[in-house]
Amino acid sequence: MDSETFEKSRLYQLDKSTFSFWSGLYSEVEGTMILLCGGIPFLWKLSGQISGRAGFGPEYEIVQSLVFLLLATLFSAVTGLPWSLYNTFVIEEKHGFNQQTLGFFFKDAIKKFVVTQCILLPVTSLLLYIIKIGGDYFFIYAWLFTLVVSLVLVTIYADYIAPLFDKFIPLPEGELKQQIETMAKSIDFPLTKVYVVEGSKRSSHSNAYFYGFFKNKRIVLFDTLLEDYSALNKEPAEGEDGENEETKSKTKNKKQGCKNEEVLAVLGHELGHWKLGHTVKNIIISQMNSFLCFFLFAVLIGQKELFAAFGFYDTQPTLIGLMIIFQFIFSPYNEVLSFCLTVLSRRFEFQADAFAKELGKAKDLYSALIKLNKDNLGFPVSDWIFSMWHYSHPPLLERLQALKDAKQE
Repeated sequence: MDSETFEKSRLYQLDKSTFSFWSGLYSEVEGTMILLCGGIPFLWKLSGQISGRAGFGPEYEIVQSLVFLLLATLFSAVTGLPWSLYNTFVIEEKHGFNQQTLGFFFKDAIKKFVVTQCILLPVTSLLLYIIKIGGDYFFIYAWLFTLVVSLVLVTIYADYIAPLFDKFIPLPEGELKQQIETMAKSIDFPLTKVYVVEGSKRSSHSNAYFYGFFKNKRIVLFDTLLEDYSALNKEPAEGEDGENEETKSKTKNKKQGCKNEEVLAVLGHELGHWKLGHTVKNIIISQMNSFLCFFLFAVLIGQKELFAAFGFYDTQPTLIGLMIIFQFIFSPYNEVLSFCLTVLSRRFEFQADAFAKELGKAKDLYSALIKLNKDNLGFPVSDWIFSMWHYSHPPLLERLQALKDAKQE
């Protein structure tokens, strides 16, 4: 890593760290003020007035809950907008990652909000209805419902939701596609399609992932990951619009992405997660935690003191109970769980690296990790306590050290 890139990485991490501190502090202050000023019961009362004007009285608790949820998410979107704008058009722009225009940003934000509501409101209404009619064992039915919903969303996300925001195209026939198919076949990965997503229209950060259940697996590569396909490496044609000229000036003299051998090494790491069962293990842990949370919710939901502490003295709405218990009562537990999952994630990453090493990709993965770190201006030095708590992926130097012996061999 040359001194110029090191300095850029240092300044980028400082800016991100400072932004994270102030945005986190604002979030804590905002949440505290909402609690102290009775913001939750006020919003619930306002939701009741709105639903009442629409002809739905207090007996229509689910309707009032949906209005409350819509208003709460709208408030969150509006208050979070300045922070998102600053992060995108100041920090990411300053360090050369942002590729969005202001119009694209707002169009994207509105689309995300609408799609989220189209999923969130029907799912929440059904969940509340199940809790209402479920009897003593409602927590089992609620858990089963959320399990089905999560599996359905994972199944349809990449095919129906993600294309609403980014363009997915099949990876063209050629050497890279053949090598990917050969590697997938060698480990019995049931690959059906390989896509390239035009992530460069949004950001110059790179990524790759796979999705799908059973015998229908697909691999998705960001164009910014591929040296031969990244739009950021291509010169705009003369006479094209000013937006392309702006993109050209941002990425001048910057060669981004990995060579085919390095892309295969990165995919070897990703496929290692599948072969070693990491995806299934994460789903099992997530569902065990979800069941435990619903069980404890069933135990605590009858405690009127919980509702009174948050300003609900006369009513105990189910949605408010879910919010109080899951967001506030479980907060210490969630911190401990988050740390345990971070430790497990780091272990999985080392195992996936080792799997890529067994495929003979140690040397290429070594160089790919360095390239990706430079492309994303990752700072290679990290405090071990801070990284242990916050980083789901091991620091770069630790991963390189684990690969080093195999690379030298």
